[in-house]
Amino acid sequence: MFDGFGQQAMIHIITSVFFLAVTWWALQSFRFDLFVKEPNSPKAKVLMIIVTIAIAQLLTSFFLDYLHSSQMLRYLWE
Repeated sequence: MFDGFGQQAMIHIITSVFFLAVTWWALQSFRFDLFVKEPNSPKAKVLMIIVTIAIAQLLTSFFLDYLHSSQMLRYLWE
């Protein structure tokens, strides 16, 4: 009953960390200084971290939902 839970948890963790790193890397090219009063302040850095986490969560959810849906397609023909 609990065989696949460990695998699903590992896939979820790896996917979350991967998309977190990719999002952080991609946002490094975004110019936050155009939208923030003090770009080097702690508030601006926290905002960058929050934006990174939010976008990474959206990407992770999309990817895992897509993966789950594609795995469920095999039951269409049974």
